[in-house]
Amino acid sequence: MTATINDTLSVNKTTYAVRIIIGGVLGVVITAGLFWFMQYLIETADRGLNEGTSGHLIDFVRLKRDESIERRQLKPKKPPPPDSPPPQPPTPQMENLNPNAEKIAIQAAPVQTDIEMSGGFSLGVGEGDYLPIVKVAPIYPQRALSRSIEGYCVVQYTVTKNGTIRDPFVVEDQCTSSLFQQASIQAALKFKYKPRIMDGQAVEVPGVQNKFTFEIQE
Repeated sequence: MTATINDTLSVNKTTYAVRIIIGGVLGVVITAGLFWFMQYLIETADRGLNEGTSGHLIDFVRLKRDESIERRQLKPKKPPPPDSPPPQPPTPQMENLNPNAEKIAIQAAPVQTDIEMSGGFSLGVGEGDYLPIVKVAPIYPQRALSRSIEGYCVVQYTVTKNGTIRDPFVVEDQCTSSLFQQASIQAALKFKYKPRIMDGQAVEVPGVQNKFTFEIQE
């Protein structure tokens, strides 16, 4: 009985040892197989990626753009011609004016002031010469009017390029009373002339004189 039990234990130990050996061998084989399979998958995946990307590479070529800009010349449209031309305005007859007029009587009750004009350096009336446009009568001084004083006063000035008056002054020994000097200068400053034109340019005319005559009308 004892021998039989010992034989059975020996068989069990041998079977257990064989199983351990077989299990170890199988474990090594399976582990090696797994390592080999994983390596195969990695290589296969890398090869697939390389093959997949190599066939879809795009070669970008930078082309030089033409930076020149073509500008279009836009021409305005010509307006249609009018149906009929407008009538021409009448041309003012400035040549008919006489700067050496004898007298210009201006009524100012109860006083009449006569104005005489003479140009000391005038070249005569002609095309391009200066011409009077506006001449204002002086205001009769109240002191001279209350004293019934009459007389005249000559004022000399320069006609500018714009036709205005500059630097007026009373000519010595050409004013019968000092009461008329300021009134004559104030009136001369309000004169307006057509300027003298020489070679297409307006020029100043110095030495122009104007005589203001003060008379009381009853």
